[in-house]
Amino acid sequence: MPKKGQNCPMPAPLAAKASPKPGQPAAKAPAKSPMVKAMEKLGLRRDIDLALHLPLRYEDETRITPLARARDGATVQIEATVVSSEVSFRPRRQLLVVVRDGDETCTLRFFNFYPSMQKLMAVGNTIRARGEVRGGFLGWTMVHPSVSGAGAPLPNALTPVYPTSAGLPQAYLRKAVAGALERVDLTETVAAELLPDTHDAQPMWTLRAALQFLHHPRPDVSLDTLEDHSHPAWQRLKAEELLAQQLSQLESRRARDRLRAP
Repeated sequence: MPKKGQNCPMPAPLAAKASPKPGQPAAKAPAKSPMVKAMEKLGLRRDIDLALHLPLRYEDETRITPLARARDGATVQIEATVVSSEVSFRPRRQLLVVVRDGDETCTLRFFNFYPSMQKLMAVGNTIRARGEVRGGFLGWTMVHPSVSGAGAPLPNALTPVYPTSAGLPQAYLRKAVAGALERVDLTETVAAELLPDTHDAQPMWTLRAALQFLHHPRPDVSLDTLEDHSHPAWQRLKAEELLAQQLSQLESRRARDRLRAP
């Protein structure tokens, strides 16, 4: 029965956790994967860290360029059928894959390759290859292009290329960033009336819209405006950085004022 004046019975005491026996090692925390460790080395521990990890550059995988329209030195994505595949040892070990697109052929050259790549580029398979195409006496050539199977829908946004490190593939990083953008709290920190005037009919972007765009820009955007940070999405981030700097300076000034002798 509960004691007088007590609204409810006291909860039973929690059982004490069993301590390891003498000589018995304590339980270890789950080991982190190499990719998680690589992300932590880059400072990517929270969703907001990933959301603010912006691309270095972009690749356009939204369109297929016929080989007949390719220009020497251009970076293009082609879709072609493998007509031959062999490992050559002259002048060094390399995988040579010849693909055909209409009346045009292109030799894909790989100095580092794996059995899975050879299986993907088996004779008769249709593949997509993206890289810098070079012309010459032997026809078109690509050295170490990125290769994937054909048939998948083309993306509707440019593919981001992020700052990374050894052991952290771009595909893993892209997936982590996309997941973080869905979960992260991007509540507006600046009232709309306090945002700087852009002298444009379009209002300044929200923080979420700016980050979503910079991670997945439309293919028709001018890459120059992304590279020189003059795009409205970049302008929105600059306003956010300026606010953070001003708030940090204000907090430091208040901390110094509190430390002053009376």
